[in-house]
Amino acid sequence: MKKVLITGASGFIGRNCLPALKKMGYEIHAAGPDILGEYKNTVTWHAADLLDAAQTEKLLSGMKATHLLHFAWYAQPKKYWTSDENFKWLEASKRLVEVFYANGGRRAVAAGTCAEYDWSRGVCSEGSTPLLPATVYGKCKHAFQEALAEFSKENSLSSAWGRIFFLYGPHEHPGRLISSVILSLLQGKPASCSHGNQVRDFMYVKDVGSAFAALLESDVRGPVNIASGRPMALKDIISRIGEKIGAPELIRLGQIQAPKDEPQLLTADVTRLNKEVGWTPQYDIDSGLDETIEWWKENLAVSAGR
Repeated sequence: MKKVLITGASGFIGRNCLPALKKMGYEIHAAGPDILGEYKNTVTWHAADLLDAAQTEKLLSGMKATHLLHFAWYAQPKKYWTSDENFKWLEASKRLVEVFYANGGRRAVAAGTCAEYDWSRGVCSEGSTPLLPATVYGKCKHAFQEALAEFSKENSLSSAWGRIFFLYGPHEHPGRLISSVILSLLQGKPASCSHGNQVRDFMYVKDVGSAFAALLESDVRGPVNIASGRPMALKDIISRIGEKIGAPELIRLGQIQAPKDEPQLLTADVTRLNKEVGWTPQYDIDSGLDETIEWWKENLAVSAGR
């Protein structure tokens, strides 16, 4: 029996891995409180603070998981880029892998970030783009990737590292770009944005979850970019949202100053994901936006009815 421990299972990405893992035949265990409800018959939840070494040891010694899918990290919007909490999660994550392996773990996959790359290169490839993280978050994630790779080499642990680019979808924090534009337009308010000429690779969060499940199930090792491979200008994505909601006149491009150090182009080479993992997205930008808009409409209606 394949038994997976997924950390951050109730989070933005983690919850979207659960359906795919179930289809793949995993016995699913999650560290943390069950705040989802709909997965009561799919996931066994364990109350454990992974920042506490004793709790981590107790959790894994009793579970004997064969696979680990690690998402848990400090993710407070706007604060996580520079927070000292990143250092705590770096140490906790290294300890988690060590304890997982000591208790019979065979394969570990962890979530990295495109913030590990040198963003001046534009198109980021796992094998050739320099790694030059500019933030505390990016530096700590990269330090964990290096530690995981070295530990795996020394102990014959199968491991992979999914570098996430840009994502959107239901349950996203309302302050993020796509969710904030949708919310503003649904409420009849102007959506103030920058010029929107920046080109980015956005992937629907259900696809992100599916990609991580496929990476875990594979034997591909090392860094793998988690992205759609379909870059678009931000202004084009924002315009589509306006058209779909029927309020294009509320979009205010050029009203916010874009950061001076923000790259014009930041996208991913997804050759490893497509060819080695054998995974491609199921959603295009239109189907992903349609589901996201409908989710926000439903949740606004629920909030209004309270």
